[in-house]
Amino acid sequence: METSDLTLLLNLGFIVITAAVFAFLGKVIRMPSIVAYILAGITLGPVFGLVELSHSLHLIAEVGIALLLFLVGLELSFAKIRDVGKVAIVAGLGQVVFTALGGLVLCLVLGFDFLSALFLAVALTFSSTVVVVKLLDQKGELGRLYGRIAVGIFLVQDLVVIAVLTLLTGLQVGGSFELGAILLGLAKATGGMLLLLAVTLLASRYVLPKPFAWAARSQDTSFIWALFWCFLITAGAGVMGLSVEVGAFLAGIALAQLPYNDDLHRRLHPLMNFFVAIFFVTLGVQMNLGAAQEYWLSALVLSLFVIIGNPLIFLIIITRMGYSELTAFRTSVTVAQISEFSFVFAAMGLAAGLIGEGILSIVAVVGIVTIATSAYMIIYTEPLYRFCKRIGILKLFFAKQEVEAEEASERQDHIIVVGMNALGREIVQKLCQRGERLLAIDTDPKKLEGLGDAETMIGNVEYESVVEEIGLRRARLVVSALQIEDTNHLLAYRCRSADVPCAIHAFDVSVVEDLLELDTDYMFMPAVDGVREQLILLDRAMGGAQTAPAEGGQAE
Repeated sequence: METSDLTLLLNLGFIVITAAVFAFLGKVIRMPSIVAYILAGITLGPVFGLVELSHSLHLIAEVGIALLLFLVGLELSFAKIRDVGKVAIVAGLGQVVFTALGGLVLCLVLGFDFLSALFLAVALTFSSTVVVVKLLDQKGELGRLYGRIAVGIFLVQDLVVIAVLTLLTGLQVGGSFELGAILLGLAKATGGMLLLLAVTLLASRYVLPKPFAWAARSQDTSFIWALFWCFLITAGAGVMGLSVEVGAFLAGIALAQLPYNDDLHRRLHPLMNFFVAIFFVTLGVQMNLGAAQEYWLSALVLSLFVIIGNPLIFLIIITRMGYSELTAFRTSVTVAQISEFSFVFAAMGLAAGLIGEGILSIVAVVGIVTIATSAYMIIYTEPLYRFCKRIGILKLFFAKQEVEAEEASERQDHIIVVGMNALGREIVQKLCQRGERLLAIDTDPKKLEGLGDAETMIGNVEYESVVEEIGLRRARLVVSALQIEDTNHLLAYRCRSADVPCAIHAFDVSVVEDLLELDTDYMFMPAVDGVREQLILLDRAMGGAQTAPAEGGQAE
């Protein structure tokens, strides 16, 4: 093995181990993983000097940021934010303009030259889609009105930042600061971005639905196809002279419009976590602590501008658009941080020689402070709202007090049926006829078609994220029609842990003993007892009857 290869492996080992340690410590104090990874990089690089950024490591980090932005694009489904499109556009663009202008003036006042001030102002402008979506998902509030408004705002911001990255790419393509070269580079980059955007959106409507519907029947196939699409569009971006970040983001947006986007997101997330960890750790490795110490006051002022200024701008805009004080406050709290795009933008500026390490270090410090602070603000939104209301500061916005009627933020008191084979479909259809609130789940989208009024979801209940999304802990009953022994055992265990009654398909006598050991509430064997008797059993389960495992139509 060559020395360079050994060095790369050692560096990756240091990065993975240190990132894991910091991520664990961050989880204990509820710190976002992005902040933990940057701190890990600072520890490995500037503090102890254990890792230096090589070309190979930089290439791996580039793959990480491409996958990160691909995943960000996957979050941005137009259908999910259609009802809040107007406020998202107005608030998103309004905040971009006010924050950019305010940030530019503030940076000039702090003594930065115009180009550095411009880079800092742009870096301060955008909020983190990844951090906020992850936190709102953990709270189960992505589907609430303010969650949909926040996601819509991030979509608008992300489209703007792609335009900014395109312009930055144009400056790099120009290769000099002569006006003619700059204009030519900008024209090439803008034209390429518009062409690529048109191609991806047309593909999402006319090309991708059928092949991805076929691929979605196989977990491995859909995973590989999604990666193929990501790297295909990324390669197309490279051919057009665009950055990989632009290509990956547009590829994600195209897949986000498909009905399988949530399932694709869950499958890609573990792979993305690895590469993203490397990107943010290497970002910390590049941080110049001397520059950070020199500019600590500027970093503190800019952090306060983001944490206080962004929410104030949103409070003004959203309340003026007729939304209630509570909805405006909840939405505003979500934007009190800078974005993962800010790090990408600063890293591109450093690579192009437009800014120095000092500016990158300021962005990193502001990112650490604002992301960490806003995470706690989002987690404790309700106590923070009550405090602000008690001291009277919210009266200044003259917002209406009546809270909007909105859809329930989470599933509750519903019946979950897993596995849409012939048995599962018949159970769903019979229970729908009785007016029950149902959620039908399967990994094959074709099997979810034609289920009447039942809510459907593509997913694998082996994933913890799926278990959270289906609201298993709040379910009235969980029914598994699967003939997959390990999955049934895991589902029975999770139901027992959540104290939720479950009925499991004992498709063979050999599985009964294991299900009994897991304290399964009900087992059924339609091949022996028939579906009609199994529906009587489900009636008893929904009524709360607790019978011994050998009773009620179970396998004997």
